[in-house]
Formats: sequence, C-alpha cells, structure tokens
Amino acid sequence: MSSKTKIVVLHVKELIYTGIFAALGILFIILLIIMFLPKEEKQETMSAVTQQTTTQSYVPGVYTTSLILNDNVVEIEVTVDEKNINAIRLVNLDEAVTTMYPLIQPSFEELADQIIKNQSLAGITYPDDSKYTSMILLDAIESSLNKALENQGETKVD
Repeated sequence: MSSKTKIVVLHVKELIYTGIFAALGILFIILLIIMFLPKEEKQETMSAVTQQTTTQSYVPGVYTTSLILNDNVVEIEVTVDEKNINAIRLVNLDEAVTTMYPLIQPSFEELADQIIKNQSLAGITYPDDSKYTSMILLDAIESSLNKALENQGETKVD
C-alpha cells in the first residue's frame, strides 16, 4: 500500500477575503429582493382608506389645498355637495410650473375625471410614467376632501 500524503496550503488572508466577498454578495442579493418585491400592504391600506370616503357625506362647499412647487403655489380646488364630488380643478397654475412639470396638467385631468366618475378615491389608476406626480396630486385632493369631512365633525380619512 502506498499512500501519498498531500499537503494543502491555505492562506488565511485569501480565506478571509473570500468569506467577506461571499457575505457581501449574499447581503446584496437580499437587499435586491427586498427592494423589488411589491409592497401589497400599502396598496391594501390605501384601498381601505378610499373605501371609507365613499360612505362619508360632505359639508357642501369649495375646499382648497395648496401645493408648493418650486416657490410657486398651485391650489387644488374640490367642490362638493352633501353626497357628491362635483368638480376638481387646478387654480393658479402658472406657466412656469407647467414648463417645469409638464405631466402635472394631463395627470391632474385624468385623476379628476376618474374621481368625479367614481365619486371616490377608490380604484384610481395612473400610468407608471406619471406615478409620483399622480401620487402628489392624489394626496392634495384627499386633503381637500378631508377638510370637507372635518367641517362636519366626522373623523378624518387617513
């Protein structure tokens, strides 16, 4: 029987570098998975909030919310009666704002049409290319509708 002894030389420095890079790679993969998974919780809470607005009645009137964009104030005006959202419009929309934010006018018109048609904030859709603009506008519209509810002494729709 002949057995040849094999000697394996491991450099501690190389083992440490390999371990660090493997740990960083695993951490990077976990981070990517967390970032790109859809966030269903937020969508569910948003739909629950918007369903509450359909059961509320409003104090008739015109309610405004100011939106500040690059030191320019744009007001969103919501007109409601006891049970309906009658009109939603942009007030004081300056030409500088439409130049700096070209998606604000078409996004707003699309959102306003959907809200008036549905009479609530439930089921509102918007394209991906104007996602953040639409979200800002929806927050301002929701704020105006909350003012109509607050005046009646009911709870806010958060």
